[in-house]
Amino acid sequence: MKKTSRLFVLPYALWIALFVLAPVAMIVYKSFFDIDGNLTLANYQTYFDSPNMTYLRMSMNSILYAGIITLVTLLISYPTAFFLTQLKHKQLWLMLIILPTWVNLLLKAYAFIGIFGQHGSINQFLSFLGLGTQQILFTDFSFITVASYIEIPFMILPIFNALDDLDQNLIHASRDLGANAWQTFTKVIFPLSMNGVRSGVQAVFIPSLSLFMLTRLIGGNRVITLGTAIEQHFLTTQNWGMGSTIGVVLILAMLLTMWLTKERKK
Repeated sequence: MKKTSRLFVLPYALWIALFVLAPVAMIVYKSFFDIDGNLTLANYQTYFDSPNMTYLRMSMNSILYAGIITLVTLLISYPTAFFLTQLKHKQLWLMLIILPTWVNLLLKAYAFIGIFGQHGSINQFLSFLGLGTQQILFTDFSFITVASYIEIPFMILPIFNALDDLDQNLIHASRDLGANAWQTFTKVIFPLSMNGVRSGVQAVFIPSLSLFMLTRLIGGNRVITLGTAIEQHFLTTQNWGMGSTIGVVLILAMLLTMWLTKERKK
């Protein structure tokens, strides 16, 4: 029986080794080489000592944008998930919300270009109101809006599952003991759904740190993140060592995020 169970584990172990551990090891390895292939620590020195603290500021920008996107998605997703749990056909409505994730990211980005563009539907509506066209595309607002829209399903799903698994007897007991709706939510519902919130924050914040395609198509390169810098170093400057160094920093930031949002045992 043990031999059989080990055989079932083998495909997963190979997958993790080939597609998780090996790429991470390669990134760490390449980060110690400069553009000429010489072994060096100069890439890390450049990251921390670059003129005008370019890379450090880029890191702060990435964290700031990821934080804003995560906050926006959380503020929208939690009430939505709570409302879905009260519906009769909640699984059907949940599927309709998740359905847009099946659409290619590039197609959704181009759809928003059409919506936010100078001749897009929003500007046409503003012109109809007599407000004239506004520069909506290639702004922080458009980037955060589109990124939040794309990430919302990944926040809703874990929160919905956490709320749906709540023992309703606890909520009834809270009300029987005299708690009002707000007290029941803050003292019972929200604390018991924190696992879903933590999972949602991880699922949104971590990918948002490394967004690069949306920064080009929607942000118009006005939004510069670590993902954009990695793309430029690998595809434009061909400085794979520096790109790998930024990748290592990004991986460490992701691990730190997972540690900060993990469940603590009391």
